[in-house]
Formats: sequence, C-alpha cells, structure tokens
Amino acid sequence: MANHKSAKKRIKISEKRRANNKASISKVKTLVKKVLDTKDKAAAEENLKEAVAYLDKTAVKGRIHKNNVARKKSKLTKFVNSLEAK
Repeated sequence: MANHKSAKKRIKISEKRRANNKASISKVKTLVKKVLDTKDKAAAEENLKEAVAYLDKTAVKGRIHKNNVARKKSKLTKFVNSLEAK
C-alpha cells in the first residue's frame, strides 16, 4: 500500500480512469454489436452513425488507439454497405 499522500492520490485517480476507460470500451463493443446485428439497411446506417461518433470521441480522448478506431469504422462501413436496402 502507498505511504505518501501523493501516491494515495495517484491510486484514486488511476482507479477512476480505469473505470471510465473500461466503461467506454464496453460501450464501443455494444455499439459495434448493435450495428452488426442489424439486418435493415436504414436502421444499420443510423446505428453506424452513432457508433462512428462515439468511436471518434474515444479516440480523441486516447481511450482507444486511432488505428484501432479506423479499423472498426472501416469494418462497420463495409458491413452496412453490403446490406441490401428494403
């Protein structure tokens, strides 16, 4: 256990950040699944828009690497473009 005041503060801060990062990554996974589970093109495009916006936000904050975000966006866009319009 930490003995210095600053070390105790660091532990608290890092725990908060870990929780926030974990929540963000979990939400990203949920949004990606939401897009991939959609069969209707119009609904998939709406879900894609939401997912891309959140992915960009997490990349800017440094929670996910920008190349990882680019890869996910590309995969989702390809999937939505492959759906047939109903």
